[in-house]
Amino acid sequence: MSARLPLFLRGLRRPPRPPGPPLRLQAPGRASSIGRGGGGGGGEGLLGQRRLQDAQAGNSRGQGSRAPSARDSIVREVIQNSKEVLSLLQEKNPAFKPVLAIIQAGDDNLMQEINQNLAEEAGLNITHICLPPDSSEDEIIDEILKINEDTRVHGLALQISENSFSNKVLNALKPEKDVDGVTDVNLGRLVRGDAHECYVSPVARAVVELLEKSGINLDGKKVLVIGAHGSLEAALQCLFQRRGSMTMSSQWKTPQLQSKLHEADIAVVGSPKPEDIPLSWIQPGTTVLNCSHDFLSGRLGCGSLGVHFNGLIAEDDVSLLAAALRIQNMVSSGRRWLREQQHARWRLHCLKLQPLSPVPSDLEISRAQTPKAVDVLAKEIGLLADEIEIYGRSKAKVRLSLLERLKDQADGKYVLVAGITPTPLGEGKSTVTVGLVQALTAHLNINSFACLRQPSQGPTFGVKGGAAGGGYAQVIPMEEFNLHLTGDIHAITAANNLLAAAIDTRILHENTQTDKALYNRLVPLVNGVREFSSIQLARLKKLGINKTDPSTLTEEEISKFARLNIEPSTITWQRVLDTNDRFLRKMTIGQAPTEKGYSRQAQFDIAVASEIMAVLALTDSLTDMKERLGRMVVASDKNGQPVTAEDLGVTGALTVLMKDAIKPNLMQTLEGTPVFVHAGPFANIAHGNSSVLADKIALKLVGEEGFVVTEAGFGADIGMEKFFNIKCRASGLVPNVVVLVATVRALKMHGGGPSVTAGVPLKKEYTEENIQLVADGCCNLQKQIQIAQLFGVPVVVALNVFKTDTRAEIDLVCELAKRAGAFDAVPCYHWSVGGKGSVDLARAVREAAGQGSRFRFLYDLQLPIVEKIRTIAQAVYGAKDIELSPEAQSKIDRYTQQGFGNLPICMAKTHLSLSHQPDKKGVPRDFILPISDVRASIGAGFIYPLVGTMSTMPGLPTRPCFYDIDLDTETEQVKGLF
Repeated sequence: MSARLPLFLRGLRRPPRPPGPPLRLQAPGRASSIGRGGGGGGGEGLLGQRRLQDAQAGNSRGQGSRAPSARDSIVREVIQNSKEVLSLLQEKNPAFKPVLAIIQAGDDNLMQEINQNLAEEAGLNITHICLPPDSSEDEIIDEILKINEDTRVHGLALQISENSFSNKVLNALKPEKDVDGVTDVNLGRLVRGDAHECYVSPVARAVVELLEKSGINLDGKKVLVIGAHGSLEAALQCLFQRRGSMTMSSQWKTPQLQSKLHEADIAVVGSPKPEDIPLSWIQPGTTVLNCSHDFLSGRLGCGSLGVHFNGLIAEDDVSLLAAALRIQNMVSSGRRWLREQQHARWRLHCLKLQPLSPVPSDLEISRAQTPKAVDVLAKEIGLLADEIEIYGRSKAKVRLSLLERLKDQADGKYVLVAGITPTPLGEGKSTVTVGLVQALTAHLNINSFACLRQPSQGPTFGVKGGAAGGGYAQVIPMEEFNLHLTGDIHAITAANNLLAAAIDTRILHENTQTDKALYNRLVPLVNGVREFSSIQLARLKKLGINKTDPSTLTEEEISKFARLNIEPSTITWQRVLDTNDRFLRKMTIGQAPTEKGYSRQAQFDIAVASEIMAVLALTDSLTDMKERLGRMVVASDKNGQPVTAEDLGVTGALTVLMKDAIKPNLMQTLEGTPVFVHAGPFANIAHGNSSVLADKIALKLVGEEGFVVTEAGFGADIGMEKFFNIKCRASGLVPNVVVLVATVRALKMHGGGPSVTAGVPLKKEYTEENIQLVADGCCNLQKQIQIAQLFGVPVVVALNVFKTDTRAEIDLVCELAKRAGAFDAVPCYHWSVGGKGSVDLARAVREAAGQGSRFRFLYDLQLPIVEKIRTIAQAVYGAKDIELSPEAQSKIDRYTQQGFGNLPICMAKTHLSLSHQPDKKGVPRDFILPISDVRASIGAGFIYPLVGTMSTMPGLPTRPCFYDIDLDTETEQVKGLF
C-alpha cells in the first residue's frame, strides 16, 4: 500500500504495532504531534507538510488528479472550522475536553497517524484501542460497550475489517457517539431528512464534497455506486438523491454492470475491483471516485492502460477528507453533549392516572400503575449512564460525581413542606409533597423533584404505617419504598453497632491488660515488622507524639496512646435496631462470664435516631462524611475529655459500611416524576429532614426554573425549625417557600374536639360539619404561620381535603390562613385525583417563589447553649421559660467546657403539641418547658436536648400494623401495607 501513498503520509508511518491484546491509554490524552516540525515553528502542521511534499512528488501522480492545493484546502477548511467551533465551546466551558475513541482491529498504523494528527490540529483528544486483526465479533462489541459507558469519550469510530461490520457490531454503538454514522438510528434519521439530528457517514460526505469542490454539478447526473455495502451504500444513495442525482447501485458481479458503467456520469467505487473486470468498461469522460483501499493497485497508473477519465479522485483524497469530516462530527458530538448538560426542560414521559371512586387502598393503587424503568427515568432527567447504580427495575442510587459535573449549573427553587401540629394519624405532608411535584411536572410542565425521607420499619410495622404518600399521590412501588429500599438503614445499623461494640470491647481490654500487652496487640508484629496504621498515626498526632516508629515510644507515650480511659457512666452511644421494641429501652449488657464481670446499664434506640443517620442527612460529600463520623463523641474519659470514633480507630470501617448509603435513591411518583428517597431521621427525636445531598443534586437537575420540594417531619415547630436552623446551616441553601399542610380534622382537634387515636374510628365531630370547632382550632394554624414568618420565608397553606370536609369548612380555613399572613391558602385534592388536584397549589407556590425570600436564622450560634434552647422554647413553642434538670445542666457545662457550645440545637420533643405535654392542643401558653437531659451529636453537628420524658425507642401498640401484613406465596406480592 505504501507505494501509492503521498510522500508526506509515508513520512508519518510508525513501525507497525505488534498484534496482541487490546492496547488502551490509561486516560484519554492530547493527540501526539508526530509528523510535525520540532518545536512548533512554521505553523503549517499536517496539511502544510502534505502540500510541500506532494509538490516535491509532483509528477508521480497522473494527469487526472486534481492539484494537491485544491484538495488540501477542503481538508484545511474543515479542520479550521472544527477548531474554531471547539475554541468557542471551550471559552464557555474551560474544562471541556472532547475525546474521540477509535477501536482498531489490525495494523493500519497509517490511518492511526492521520487521525492523531488531524485531531491535534483541531484541538481534540484521541485514544486508540488496538485489537488483534483476528478479534472476534464479541471481543469488538465488548470494547464498544466499554466506550459507550465511558463519559470521558464523546465519539467512537471503528477501524475494522469489512467482514467485522455486522449489524450486531454496528448497532452496539450508542447513536450519540456514532461519529461515523453507521448505526440504524443515524441512518434512519438521514433517510427521513433529519440530517441535523444525526451523524452522516464521513466517507459518503467526503465523496460528495470532493465532487462538488471539483466543479461537478450533481443535479441530473447519473451516479453508479459499485461494490459498496450497508451503511456506506445507503448514505451515498441518500446524499446523491438529495442533490438531484439519479443513483444506481451495483455489485461487481452484476450481469448488467458494463451497460450501467456505459451510462454513468460518475462512478463511485466502494470495494476492490475484481481482476476480470476490465477498466475499459469505464467510458472516457466518466468521473471515477474511489472509496476502496485497493482500487489503485500498483498495476494501475492513471492513463497507463489508455483509459482517459475525466477525473480520478483517489482513495487518499477520500480517506483524508473523511478523517477530517469525522473530526467535524466529533466536535458536533461534543457540542450536543454540552447542550445536554445544560439546563433544559425535561422531555419526561409522564404516566397517566385513571382515578377510581371510591379510592382504592394505597397498595392497590400502587400495583395498578407500572413504573418506568429507572434507567429510562434517569436519562429523562439528565443523568448519565455511569451516574446511576440500578437496584432491580425501579430503584437506583445516584453517584455524587454528578455534583462535580453540574457544579456550574444554577440551582432551582427550594420549597419546604411542613405542617400544623398533627393528630396521631398524620396530616399528609408526604402526600402533599408528592401531589405538588406531580402537579408541577405532569400538569404544568415544570421540572420538579420531590425529596423524601426513607421510612423506618418501626412505624411501618407499628402504628403509623408507611410513608410513601397516599391515594393517587404516592411514590411507587410503595412496598419497595417502605421495606428495605436499598439497605441504607441496615448500613446505618451495622455501622452504629460496630462502634458500640468497639466502645465496650476497648473498656474490657483496657481493664484486663497491662500497658505493654495492650500496646503489643494494638500495634502487632506482622512478618517481623511493627507499623502504625493510618488512623493510629492520626491519634499520635492528636496526642502530640510526633513519632512514626512504634519501637521509639516511651512507656509514658505507650500508656497515653494505648489507653482511652473511657468513663463508663459517660457513654452516650447506644446500640440501635430498626424495630419498635419497648423492652430494649433499658437493659444490662456484659453478663456472660467471658466479659469477666464487666457489665453496665445500656439501651437500644430506634435506628433512625442514630447519630450516623443524622450525619448521613447533613453531609455534603464522602470526605465530609468520613470527617463527621470520626468526630462523633461516644463518651468522656476519666479526665472529662471527649472520646471520639476516631480515637477508637473505627472511622475508616464506618465509612466503608456507609460508602453506598451516602448515594441518594432515585424512585418515581405515580405519574412518573422523579423522587429522591434518602436518609430518614425522626423529627421528634432527631432533626427530621431528608439529606442535604439529595436536595443539592435535585436542585442542579431541575435547573434554574425548576422546583425541589422537600419535607420536614411533624409540625412546623419541630421539623421546619430544625430544617432552617440545622439543615440550612449545614447546606448553605436558602429556601424560597414554605408549604404548610393543614387538615380540617386536625384543626377540629385543636379547637377542642375529642381525642384522636390510631386504629379507633373517628367521632362524629370529625365526620360532620362543625364550623365552630374549625374556627377555634385555626389558632394552631395561625401560630405555625407565624413560626415560618420568623424565618422570613413566604408561606402557602395547603389544605389537604378529606371527603368528609364541607365547602364551608374549607373556605373558612383558607380565609383565616390568609388573614394570618399566608401568601395564599389552597384546597388540595391530590389524594383522590393525583397531580391535577394540586395544580392550584403548584401555581400558588410558583407565584410565591417569585416574591423572593428574606431568609434568616432564629438565633446566633455564638449564644450560650442555654440561651439558644430558651430562644426556641419561647419564640417557637410559646413557652414562658425553660427549666433544666441537674443532669441537663451538668451536660451543658461539660459540652461547653469541651468546646461544643457553638453548635445549633436539635430539640427532642413530642410532636403532638406545641408544648411538652401531648394532650395540650391548640396553642398552649405560659408553660415552663422542662429539659430533662442534653446529649451532643458532634459528628452531625448539633446539641440534642430532651424535653420531658422523650423516648428514643418506640413501642408496639396492642394491635400493630403487622397483623394486616402478609405475603401471597403464589405471586410473592405483599399485602396489607398502607
